[in-house]
Amino acid sequence: MAGRIRKSMPIPVKAKQTAQKNALQYRKLGDSDLQISEITLGTMTFGEQNTEKEAHDMLNYSFEQGINTIDTAEAYPIPMKKETQGRTDLYIGSWIKSRPREKVILATKVCGYSERSSYIRDNAKVLRVDAANIKESVEKSLKRLNTDYIDLLQIHWPDRYVPVFGEFSYDPSKWRPSIPISEQLKAFQDLIDEGKIRYIGVSNETSYGVMEFVHAAKVEGLPKIVSIQNSYSLLIRCRFEIDLVEVCHPNNCNIGLLAYSPLGGGSLSGKYLDINSEAAKKGRLNLFPGYMERYNKSIAKEVTKLYIELAKKHGLTPVQLALGFTRDRSFVTSSIIGATSVDQLKEDIDTFTATTRPLPPEVATGIEDIFKRHKDPAII
Repeated sequence: MAGRIRKSMPIPVKAKQTAQKNALQYRKLGDSDLQISEITLGTMTFGEQNTEKEAHDMLNYSFEQGINTIDTAEAYPIPMKKETQGRTDLYIGSWIKSRPREKVILATKVCGYSERSSYIRDNAKVLRVDAANIKESVEKSLKRLNTDYIDLLQIHWPDRYVPVFGEFSYDPSKWRPSIPISEQLKAFQDLIDEGKIRYIGVSNETSYGVMEFVHAAKVEGLPKIVSIQNSYSLLIRCRFEIDLVEVCHPNNCNIGLLAYSPLGGGSLSGKYLDINSEAAKKGRLNLFPGYMERYNKSIAKEVTKLYIELAKKHGLTPVQLALGFTRDRSFVTSSIIGATSVDQLKEDIDTFTATTRPLPPEVATGIEDIFKRHKDPAII
């Protein structure tokens, strides 16, 4: 009958943007006193894909929208190159002069073990996470960043062998001696005592590593890590959800997750599905051959199509679905959002402030249905 909806006809769920934007939320990072925004601005394109002016435009826009946390690293920009190393920090350092320093939460990272990136140090054949490397890293970062302290210093990847950056399985034959964790923590303690860093965290870590850091700090009265920065998205979930969620739980080790690549290196936006599109040609997965191959040489594209179809069904854009997912996870303290333009950044931030919070149950159910059939499709 005209004007009536039959009971057998499902009513489509619409989760489009609300009429009015909501303010960003702020959360305490682990055991620290840092109240960080639920979006952290990622900066690894500054100095490679972005000019200094473009970087400043994005920094300005981010802070105007309520983002108070910047994530950088001594290794940036990415891909790592001797010619550009440290340029990201310089761009941030020239911008931070115009801001009240206490209003900015500055997070950076010291490199882990590397035989290929020794150029980052003055006199080193191998990068290690020992006292000398940590001290040199911090001194140089402070100078580039035009500041006298770092709010959060993280170990970019471990000193010991672990599978990182797309590797999935632990290879026992790659075990190697490493700098004792207590020695690493003592070096951080010295820098905290000097007022050069406030808090410490880890990145690309495992449950074993987190527990060792927490245990060493407790036993020896050394600084406790307050954060972990790991990859987490619709395409990469298992490595964190299997047991790191339990380890990092507020009632256990109370360590905040800073989720990087919540858009799967841009894959979840759908821009790489048409390899001939302008967006795909400008994307870093095509600009830098071999970079993040886990998204190009796996079934990630096929599964991304399923998530895009789910988004469309419920009146969402692919970005709203992907970022809404990480936003709503109880164990994610902040999502690290990178962009190469203010327009991209605006779309990302709007997902947090103008999309239904949390995503409707029907959307969450749809996500889990796909996940049950295609767990972590970016594994290669």
